[in-house]
Amino acid sequence: MGFCWIKKMLLLMLYFVAYLGLFIIPCFGEDPSQHFYFTYSYKTLSPLGSPQQVIVVNNQFPGPLIEVTTNVNVFVHVKNKLDEELLINWNGIHLQDDPWQDGVRGTNCAIPPNWNFTYQFQAKDQIGSFFYHPSIKFQRASGGFGPIILKNRTIIPLPFPKPDADVILMIGDWYNRDHKALRADLDAGKDLGLPDGVLINGVGPFQYNTTLVPDGIDYNTVKVEPGRTYRFRVHNVGISTSLNFRVQNHTLNMVETEGYYTSQTNYSSFDIHVGQSYSFLVTMDQDASTDYYIVASARFVDESQWERVTGVAILQYTNSRGKAAGPLPDPPADSNDKTWSLNQALSVRQNGSASGARPNPQGSFHYGSINVTDTYILQTLPPATIKGKRRATLNGISFVNPSTPILLADLKNVKGIYKRDFPGVPIAGRAPRMDTSVIDGTFKGFAEIVFQNNDTVMQSFHLDGFSFYVVGMGYGVWSNDNRGSYNKWDAIYRCTVQVYPGGWTAVYAYLDNPGVWNIRTENLDRWYLGQETYIRLINLEDQNSVFAAPENVMYCGDLASLQKKQSSATLTNNNMKFLGAMLMLLVLLINLC
Repeated sequence: MGFCWIKKMLLLMLYFVAYLGLFIIPCFGEDPSQHFYFTYSYKTLSPLGSPQQVIVVNNQFPGPLIEVTTNVNVFVHVKNKLDEELLINWNGIHLQDDPWQDGVRGTNCAIPPNWNFTYQFQAKDQIGSFFYHPSIKFQRASGGFGPIILKNRTIIPLPFPKPDADVILMIGDWYNRDHKALRADLDAGKDLGLPDGVLINGVGPFQYNTTLVPDGIDYNTVKVEPGRTYRFRVHNVGISTSLNFRVQNHTLNMVETEGYYTSQTNYSSFDIHVGQSYSFLVTMDQDASTDYYIVASARFVDESQWERVTGVAILQYTNSRGKAAGPLPDPPADSNDKTWSLNQALSVRQNGSASGARPNPQGSFHYGSINVTDTYILQTLPPATIKGKRRATLNGISFVNPSTPILLADLKNVKGIYKRDFPGVPIAGRAPRMDTSVIDGTFKGFAEIVFQNNDTVMQSFHLDGFSFYVVGMGYGVWSNDNRGSYNKWDAIYRCTVQVYPGGWTAVYAYLDNPGVWNIRTENLDRWYLGQETYIRLINLEDQNSVFAAPENVMYCGDLASLQKKQSSATLTNNNMKFLGAMLMLLVLLINLC
């Protein structure tokens, strides 16, 4: 009698714990899941020799790698231990039908200090190299970023021999002032000035020059085996500086950019602009008499003034016989002429016969034969003073993020939060203004987007929720005649593209992802000053095609009264281990009964 009663109680406990686990850990059908646990906090580090406050993830800078196979369900459990709110954006991850996970102001309420939040999304039909980063309050300038690798399923072969290993390099310009000080400068109407240096994987340059590089700075060393081939995954996670990447005496064989296989082309160096990601195969085929330099140096600047703004890491063969010495490998000799760089960008083409996340070849989507339904010309100008504030604009509008995210406003039918009147082309003669104006897009439309850079600086532009075909690039003011130069056969498909000052870049995008998606410059200073908007896409035939708001959706702004206090029983990694141990113990006790 006693044993039966105990068994019933244990079964009830088991059902309760199982129910609790299911309640806390939702799932997406039968696809496997992976969980990542991120704690965002501050740490005092000295990347360039001066102590400063850096944003770290799990005490690491850069943050930990997220590596999953395509179609896996990803859960990122974030604990915000910063002293300000936080949002995480997944640069290049499409989040099909699920804009709730995008981690920008227009879709999400920010995570308050000392709160937890779980992002959950499927890496649907994507492969390649991406990164995550904080998207608000200029926080990316202090760190908080890390790499993402989406792997092929084993049944789909790589379009090149499998590399011996991955080498992840996160490069970017860096200031000794933290993001709060930089933010204050921008709020005061100032320029940020020259960066203090370039970091490679969170540390400063190897002391290749005793005048330019002081003693005591940590640097990155990449250790390799002679004769082997490595996949270098390189991300420019900086603030505003385009960087030329090169490995001394080694060839860069480009194979992928932002989730799309490229035609394999060899380069001695390559320009990587803010927010862009590339994969290169690099074979260790050199004499190991010394180590070799890995360099990321500033582009399109006065090199005599920017000489310090250079990142240097070390490539070290296991049988190396000495330290790297002598001058760095030369950068392209065209600081005043961007033609070489533009032509290099146009040389990046898709590998049409390769299969990506799906078995069908990448080139089987004949984008060049599809009729364009909408054309948007997005023009940038140098920052202007609007209502006494220095602001940056797209088509004369400096975007003001609403206190209530656009997705939430639509969900709860809150009126007056935003306007659907963003101009599709620049309006001549209209004074710049601050507004919350979005593009009312055509769902499943095939859009032509022209980025016209009338600013004086190199810029990169990014579209959340999508990739696009880079069909054209040139100088001057774009006109209809430029369509005759479009690449309609093998244009690269990516999510972040450069636009040269005084020039234009045209892309084609199939707008098949319903929701509200951010279009922005990746230059953090211009983004912070308002150079962004959103494109709103509604599936009128099936308005339920967008995923429902998740159970953990946060409320703010006009809907702040709906936000419940966060439970102290939020699941953590240790909680999950304890839960699993308890389940095993209960099963054992039941068997003993």
